This record gives sequence, structure tokens and C-alpha cells, in this order.
Amino acid sequence: MHPRLICLGMAGLVLAIAAACGSSRNAIDDTQASHRPPPRTSASYVLAQGETVTLAPAVTLKLERVNDSRCKQGAVCVWAGYISYNFVLTGQQGSTSFLLADDMPGASKSVTRNGLTFTLEGVQPAEPPALKATAPDYRVSLRVSISQPS
Repeated sequence: MHPRLICLGMAGLVLAIAAACGSSRNAIDDTQASHRPPPRTSASYVLAQGETVTLAPAVTLKLERVNDSRCKQGAVCVWAGYISYNFVLTGQQGSTSFLLADDMPGASKSVTRNGLTFTLEGVQPAEPPALKATAPDYRVSLRVSISQPS
């Protein structure tokens, strides 16, 4: 066999092996990447009145106050009332407060502050307390999501 053909044959073999190794590594990298969990873009939290949760380093959310003006069970009312929730978000930009409510005029079930969207998911107890009962220990659940840039 001619030496030039042997060299070309060897060069072709080396290139084929290198391509196969590169393809194999890319396939492994792609497989590993597809097995990594996607980054979290939202989470749900349950807060009691006065409770604070840490959302990120140096970022906290506090359920400052629950305002329940709904008609108490056993009472006769001229309007149904509403329940609202005052939150305080504290971060590197300082503190900002916001209100969330389902059916309150001028309020919303969802609000965006400092790149985060806060959405009410529910409250426990869902029904208003009885007429003479003390205020319940409310538990408010909300979803916090990273806002998508426009």
C-alpha cells in the first residue's frame, strides 16, 4: 500500500474518532442538562397575620394585617363585605406595602412589585366567623412568581 494512502486513512480515522467523542460528549452534556430541574419561577406560601417569609436573600414578605368586613354568620347585613390582606415587601430597594383582595372595589387578587407577582390562592377559614365568635387565626395562601419582562 502506498504511504500517502495510509496517512490519509489514519487521518480519516482520527477525525472520525474525534467527531464521535465530541458527539458523545455533547449527547452526555445534553442528557445531563435535560435531567436538571428547571429554575424555579414561582412558589406558594401560607402566612398567618404578622408572619414573615424569606423569598430570597435580603427579600422578605410579611402579612401585616387581615381585614375581614364580611357579614358574620348569623348576622343580618345590608352588604356582603369583603376580606383583604395587607402585605409588606422588604428588599434592597426598601419596603413597599400592597393590598390583595378577591372582591373588594379598587383592589386586585394579583399585584406586581419589584419584579415579583403576588397572587391570592385562598384563605382559611374560607367562611366568615359566627356573629359572636372571636376573629379566627387566618391563614392566607399566595403564589409568588418572577414577573416575565415585557
